[in-house]
Amino acid sequence: MEDQACPRCKTTKYRNPSLKLMVNVCGHTLCESCVDLLFLKGSGSCPECHTVLRRVNFRIQLYEDSMVEKEVSIRKRVLRDFNKKEEDFGTSREYDNYLEEIENIIFNLVNNIDIIETNKKIEQYKRENKEQILRNKSKLGKKESELEELIELEKMQQEERKLELAKEELELKKKKLKEKEDLIDELMFSEGDARNIVQTFASAIQASKDNTKVAPKVTGFSTGIKFGQQGNSNFLPVPKIDDGPVYKYVPIIQEIEGPTPPAKRDLVKKGYITFVRAVTDAEKAGGFATNYSCLRALQEAMAGLYTNPSKKSEEISIV
Repeated sequence: MEDQACPRCKTTKYRNPSLKLMVNVCGHTLCESCVDLLFLKGSGSCPECHTVLRRVNFRIQLYEDSMVEKEVSIRKRVLRDFNKKEEDFGTSREYDNYLEEIENIIFNLVNNIDIIETNKKIEQYKRENKEQILRNKSKLGKKESELEELIELEKMQQEERKLELAKEELELKKKKLKEKEDLIDELMFSEGDARNIVQTFASAIQASKDNTKVAPKVTGFSTGIKFGQQGNSNFLPVPKIDDGPVYKYVPIIQEIEGPTPPAKRDLVKKGYITFVRAVTDAEKAGGFATNYSCLRALQEAMAGLYTNPSKKSEEISIV
């Protein structure tokens, strides 16, 4: 809760659940009320580091750590100008050195190391690569516009599908209401047996449902790949009774060389379950039952309690 607090007015999320913390390029947070108060004229200084800030550059804090917010903001700003791609370099080593230089610039700006020299380096890079920066920005803008067009197209398709489903649902409701009205009219004005009339209407409705074939819903990804309940599935059909014998359960017969273990009904009658601790709610929710565990323990304990000498001699003679 201490992290989720405004450093100026000391308001916390606990006192004000609707508290919105905002952050600027300096990385220090302020609540929305303090931002409106301190930056009423549009600009002002940060209460902690006294950096000159503008009201329009404040944004809602997304991460709990303000330094993460600061690094994200600086990284976006730097990468808008340092937008070269790997194909713009002759060797991979040159591209790696370029990426390392970007990380050093971001690290210096985030941690306030050599701010003046770092900004000079950025301005020099922008002057030397002005044409290429503009060219790469235009390429990036085209890709973003194409992506936005695809997103808008998918949204339109979803809206059309929703309208179709709403129309189908409305038609179905109208049809059911019409069937009910016809049934009521028939029961009111017909002289026949009411039970026969209801059965006749039910049979007609069922026959109408059987004759109506509903097309499978097929939708697709933005790449055009279709998915959904399609008829050309590769699953094997469910086997019928004529295709083979029906499975029959055969209980396992355990060979016992000791006394016969008690049956499940004898656990309570003969008091075996008395010395077993009660099951907890958590164990019961997990499927554990004391009677099964007690029965298994008794069966395992008595299964090899004694040995059968005659059986042992038979095994020795076979070997």
